[in-house]
Amino acid sequence: MSVSSPVPASPAPASAASAADTAAPTQAELLDFVRRAAADAELIASLPLDPEGRTWVRLEGPGGSEAWLIGWPPGTGTGWHDHADSVGAFVTAAGELKENALAARLPTDGWKTLELSEGVDRERRLPTGKGRAFGQHHVHEVLNESDDRHAVSVHAYYPPLPQIRRYSRTGPTLRLEQVERPQDWQ
Repeated sequence: MSVSSPVPASPAPASAASAADTAAPTQAELLDFVRRAAADAELIASLPLDPEGRTWVRLEGPGGSEAWLIGWPPGTGTGWHDHADSVGAFVTAAGELKENALAARLPTDGWKTLELSEGVDRERRLPTGKGRAFGQHHVHEVLNESDDRHAVSVHAYYPPLPQIRRYSRTGPTLRLEQVERPQDWQ
């Protein structure tokens, strides 16, 4: 796993950057940023890829957002998680990713185990150039199901991630396993 210092990705024109500095970026603006960064072939090629584990480089996101360029070896994934109070967006820059998500708003506190209703599961295939934005408390997992090809993606979150809640899932049962905070990722 590699972590590097921030790298600018497809900087916005000065007038757009000034406007972004005064207001929180919207989901649409985050999606626009990750799309532009994912289309930057030089940036994507700069990411070191590891055959064993995910790699990442922090990028300078718009309006104080947190952004990442992430490499996914074949067969890797995130596990079920959410991004707490942050909104976000991500785009596949190379390869294909799969997102499994829940189309239900979960309570944020006061529970350890939930039984999910039928019909809340959503699956999206995200080939190169495809992505999505999502709101607060979006529970999902992202996977590279390829047997032989790396995937690369660009992600952005605002506000910068205050925490990530990690879950395990067995059938319809979702269990809160761990809460991570930024100091846990350093």
